[in-house]
Amino acid sequence: MNFIITETQKAILELYKEEVAESVINIQDTRKEFEGQVTIVVFPITKFSKKSPEQTANEIGTFLQSHVEEVTKFNVVKGFLNLSIAESYFIKQFNNEILSPDFGVYPSNGKKVMVEYSSPNTNKPLHLGHVRNNLLGYSVSELLKAYGYDVVKVNLVNDRGIHICKSMLAWQKWGNGETPESSGLKGDHLVGKYYVIFDQEYKKEIEALKAEGQTEDEAKKNAPLIKEAQQMLLKWEQGDEEVVSLWKTMNEWVYAGFNVTYKNLGVDFDKFYYESNTYLLGKDTVDEGLAKGVFFKKEDGSVWIDLTADGLDQKLVLRADGTSVYITQDLGTAEMKHDDFNMDESIYVVGNEQDYHFKVLFLILEKLGKSWAKGLYHLSYGMVDLPNGKMKSREGTVVDADELIESMVTTAREKTEELGKTNDFTTEDKEQLYKNIGLGALKYFLLKVEPKKRLLFNPAESIDFQGNTGPFIQYTHARIKSLLSKAEYKFAVNSADFSGISDVELEMILLLAKYPSEIAIAAKAYSPASLANYLYELAKLFNKFYHEVPPIVKTEDGEEKQFRLNLCKKTADVIYTGMLILGITSPERM
Repeated sequence: MNFIITETQKAILELYKEEVAESVINIQDTRKEFEGQVTIVVFPITKFSKKSPEQTANEIGTFLQSHVEEVTKFNVVKGFLNLSIAESYFIKQFNNEILSPDFGVYPSNGKKVMVEYSSPNTNKPLHLGHVRNNLLGYSVSELLKAYGYDVVKVNLVNDRGIHICKSMLAWQKWGNGETPESSGLKGDHLVGKYYVIFDQEYKKEIEALKAEGQTEDEAKKNAPLIKEAQQMLLKWEQGDEEVVSLWKTMNEWVYAGFNVTYKNLGVDFDKFYYESNTYLLGKDTVDEGLAKGVFFKKEDGSVWIDLTADGLDQKLVLRADGTSVYITQDLGTAEMKHDDFNMDESIYVVGNEQDYHFKVLFLILEKLGKSWAKGLYHLSYGMVDLPNGKMKSREGTVVDADELIESMVTTAREKTEELGKTNDFTTEDKEQLYKNIGLGALKYFLLKVEPKKRLLFNPAESIDFQGNTGPFIQYTHARIKSLLSKAEYKFAVNSADFSGISDVELEMILLLAKYPSEIAIAAKAYSPASLANYLYELAKLFNKFYHEVPPIVKTEDGEEKQFRLNLCKKTADVIYTGMLILGITSPERM
């Protein structure tokens, strides 16, 4: 509809002798209760016309109707000019643009973006919170690819520290040589089991010390287990062979387990970074900051930055004993990632509890004069709750990602078999279908909500075949594919003089035409939610079209049938491609 903007600029020049920028012309979809397809918001134009909004709208409407053949009628509602556009324009747009193989495909924009997501700890399996992180990181990566970026997906694994030593120590004490093979447990589940055991035993020691008269804080510090774990961390840092060997073994168990979960979730990475290789980074950056006067030393030798003028506080960047804090290694890792890939933008997909940390990190890098710091972005997302409350890793009450995936597939199996539509499927095809539906339900439910919002995940609600769910959109795709198969569809473009489309068919063309801009909107916002909801609206409108037009398969052969089949095919294509960006496969049959 860009021609409306150009023609309105001409109208303003002709009527009011003013040249105006494109940005002055605000166009939007006409509201359903009014006649027309495109609406011009007239209020900004009144400063050039020096007339009331209604009079200005009528003058511009009259000009456009008499000078632009596509504008057939207009009506004015207060300061809004509603234009009716000729049917021939939409049919031409459908044939020439929407049916083109390049529709919705953006060329390379020559920019590289890094998306860092997942970032698990190697002391426990992935849980529901990680699932949201992984699905969000993956779909944002796919969105940016679709929008023309060269995308690098990375995973910074937190594979060292006191929490890792807790699992190692518990396994040493109570594991009796247990392995994933001997226990039949996935490696990440086995290591997570010992993290929980550590916490249970540690709590017993705290209670015993409190019974002897120590305060809670004293007991937490003095419990023998925590002292042993701290000693183990020190040995690891000193390169103790036995500790490092156990650390490597248990981490390998975890990575094997993670890989299964990643595969089942359908997410992938181009590069893994490991905190064991990056935790000493950043000390050079601290020296650089001291030399530039960005950081300052306190009397005890610790190094700080004063961000009070920026509305933040003073931040420690190096301890007095010369050891790093989290921000130190994040400064060094950011520099290393930029040196490795020289990207224009870098997106960190991390929960909103780290909002302050990233504000500080990005601000420090800017103050250090890193030109690439302007391209850093924290994609902050809200936590995921379940109907029965919050999750706690240490107590072993988390919603495990593997169990969640399995239960979603089981629910999909039960619901689909109730409908009795898979009787002629092979066993292998059935299992693949249930996996697609179960994971489609999970992914769509978590992605249709804006990332910043906290969300309540309800598995039963997510897998419904009606309403704003993944299975509803998948089912719509399968329905279209079945229809095209029965009609023995072959692609052909209607002749230029084809006419006579219904209101719902016009709505379909208008909604399909928005697909490229929906990708742009979602990519710019780093949010798959708007694309997810667009696909739902498209599926919903297709079902309205399906019920309102005469059965397509029975329509007489000819232009009308070809047009409707083309409309069906393009709808299926957009649903399939759009859902793939969300990481969801749309089956051919359901």
